[in-house]
Amino acid sequence: MGLTISFFGSSLVSSYWNGAATYYRGIIKALYKKGHQITFYEPDIYERQQNRDIENPYYANVVVYKPDQDELDFHLDQARKSDVIIKASGVGIFDELIEKEIVSIKRSEQIIIFWDVDAPATLDRVIHNPKDYFAPLISKYDIVLTYGGGEPVSKTYLILGAKECYPIYNAFDPETHFPVPPQEKYKAILSFLGNRLPDREKRVEHFLFETADAMPKEKFILGGSGWGDKWMPENIKYLGHVFTGDHNTFNVSPLALLNISRDSMAKYGFSPATRVFEAAGAGACVITDFWKGVDQFFEPEKEILIAKDKNDIVDILKHLTIEKSKEIGSNALRRVLSEHTYTHRAELLENILFRKIDKGLFVK
Repeated sequence: MGLTISFFGSSLVSSYWNGAATYYRGIIKALYKKGHQITFYEPDIYERQQNRDIENPYYANVVVYKPDQDELDFHLDQARKSDVIIKASGVGIFDELIEKEIVSIKRSEQIIIFWDVDAPATLDRVIHNPKDYFAPLISKYDIVLTYGGGEPVSKTYLILGAKECYPIYNAFDPETHFPVPPQEKYKAILSFLGNRLPDREKRVEHFLFETADAMPKEKFILGGSGWGDKWMPENIKYLGHVFTGDHNTFNVSPLALLNISRDSMAKYGFSPATRVFEAAGAGACVITDFWKGVDQFFEPEKEILIAKDKNDIVDILKHLTIEKSKEIGSNALRRVLSEHTYTHRAELLENILFRKIDKGLFVK
């Protein structure tokens, strides 16, 4: 049974200041292939439309709206006709309005979902501010989905009143992320790709900058938006925004690829970043900062390398050979192909939706 789904998110077509783009693409593409029809509503803000990675994809009807409330109201009215309405966190404008309005326009035969792509930050905000507007809305949504966080996040959402809460972890799309030959411009001993965000910056300083400072004869690469005015060691080459079409070569060209969690993700654990799966899909050797639950997704030392601080990274890099790097990347690729594609995630989401339908809470 194919469902019509209206999805309000940050952007499907642009990863510019929008790390969730490939997550949305992977999930929505997999849902489309299972027979569901998705309309993705995204605002024209932050110059994302001027920095698109892709044209409108075949697997979704993309509606770009001006940051205007009247236009948004029209699209919300259109969404009311669909079987499922999904509101992702962090749209970037009118978040509170959209979240409240979806609750108010819900039809009895409709499923409404809040999809939290930054659950640890949302929960910290709500817990520390009982008057937060979102607190009374949690129980109004039929389902809360999260980008990660595992049982700690799900339990917290249930305590706060969520009817149901499930993590839909990051994954990768084998049609988008796959092994490619390395390129000279991306070669380094260690590379990191991530936008400059307040709750990530200190960790980047420690895990990347201090590592580079301790290994001055080696070349390091940093990609992502917002780092242009940031001091960094001279042996770090800063690339700025890296378009998704270059991610495979960026991931496989260095000896190792670094994953650095945001503070909130590291605190709750069970929150693997999208780039970990995408890098594994390209056959890259990943060094990740430690977070609880990493061994649920990859086998340490065999499929991923773990560092608790910059000293660990320096030690790993001094002993990591090209042969060992390739071996770890190959092992990681096999693991993600067998367990961590977006097809796996879409099947999980379908099961969640159809269980709701089978309970008689939804009439098609």
